Parts: sequence; C-alpha cells; structure tokens
Amino acid sequence: GSGGIMLPNHSPLVIAEQFGTLATLFPGRIDLGLGRAPGTDMATAMALRRNMHASVDDYPADVQALQAYLSDDKGGKGVIAMPGAGTRVPLWLLGSSLYSAKLAGQLGLPYSFASHFAPEMLQDAISVYRASFRPSEQLEKPFVSAGVMAVVADDEDEAARLFTSVQLQFANLRKQANKPMPAPVDHIEAVLSEYEIAAINNTLRFAITGTPQQAERQIAQFIEATGVDEMIFSFPVTDTGKCLQAIRHVGSLTSVMTKQNWAA
Repeated sequence: GSGGIMLPNHSPLVIAEQFGTLATLFPGRIDLGLGRAPGTDMATAMALRRNMHASVDDYPADVQALQAYLSDDKGGKGVIAMPGAGTRVPLWLLGSSLYSAKLAGQLGLPYSFASHFAPEMLQDAISVYRASFRPSEQLEKPFVSAGVMAVVADDEDEAARLFTSVQLQFANLRKQANKPMPAPVDHIEAVLSEYEIAAINNTLRFAITGTPQQAERQIAQFIEATGVDEMIFSFPVTDTGKCLQAIRHVGSLTSVMTKQNWAA
C-alpha cells in the first residue's frame, strides 16, 4: 500500500493504471491511500501538477473518478484504465483535518488520520468520521487507522537519544528548512531551547518511545483512548540497523496487542 498518493498532483487515470499494475502483479495485496494536500513545497507541486488550475476542491470528484476507473463498471465513459479496470483496489482517505474525515465517512471509505503530526484534531476527526459514515460497497462500518511515530530500543536512554532526530527534524520544519533528518544528539537541550522542545514534544505527544515494555503500555493506552481499529507506524530513526530493530520490537508487540486487546 501507499503511505499517501497526493491526488491533486496526479491524474486519477494515471493512478488507476499504476495501482492496477501492482494489483495485477500481486492480487489481493494492494491498497491505495489518498491525500488531499499537495504534500510538498510549491516549486515541486508546480512541477508535479497535471495542470495549474487543479485544486484541492477537485478532490471528491477525483476520488470518485478513481473509484470508477478501478471498478468493473466502465461507466460509459469510453476511457478504461489498462490495467486497473476491475481490480477494485481498496481506497483509503488519509488526512489531518475534519474535511477528509467527513468525506471518508460520506464515501464509506476507511480513514487514516495523521496523528503523528496533527494530534490536536485526532479525536474530533475520528468522531466526525464515525458520525458521517455511510456504508458502501467497499466498507460496511467505519474503520479508523492512525499514524504514530515509534522509536523503540532495548534501553530507555538510547530510545530518547534516537528520538532527538525527529525532534530536530520538526525544529527544521518550523524554520521552513527542508533538510534530511538529522543524526541524533546526546543532549537535545544543548541544541534546542526549552520552548522549542516543549512545542515539538506537544506535537509529537502520541509518539511511542522507550523500551518494548514501555511501548506496549503506550500502544495499549492509545488504543483505549481512541478506539482505532489499526495503527500505522513511522520509524524516524536514521541508523538503519537500529531502525530495523525498532520495527522488530513494535512488530512483536502489535501481534500480542492484536490477540489480547485489539480484537476490533
């Protein structure tokens, strides 16, 4: 699946054929997450966009056009996604606002919220999505996923050190400095001010950090507080080996969580 195809940047037909190709190669294994925002700086957005009159306001119609291209019904349009038509690739709407939550509910699609960078809207977005949900051919009842960052290590201090990479990255983003994720530092207080750290940690308050045991408790608390059906994890760790270790830690925990506390 995709972490997010930013639909305003692409033609629905092109996306249908790209994911139709994947679904043809790997039947039953592909899904498609769709975002409403350009997702990048303006220069890149201008280079990507199929026409400069495209707007995020076209998003609902583009989602429905994409559904039509992937369906069995040709719709009498005479334009067929090849491959793509008939693959019925499942669609998700991704978002960090109430707009996308309501639209996902109205279209009867699963919804994934970006709580890893927009925590303030999480509970309201889930409530709006569930309240506006209408059953569809794809989905009978609401299904919510939430994006969460995870930095897990054998030692709590090491996890905290690794977590400084994403803290520094968010500090760069606040300064509109588009840079690669920085390497971790031993003392974040020596690099960022107390105010910066507090503001960044507030944005990252749903991040899973610490040892596997601490991560298990944090995941359980998040599920209990939100009632989400699924979590999608981002691992902002610059060292490849330690990133893979964090993934293994969380993978082993979520299998336990699914059996014990995440039956929904």
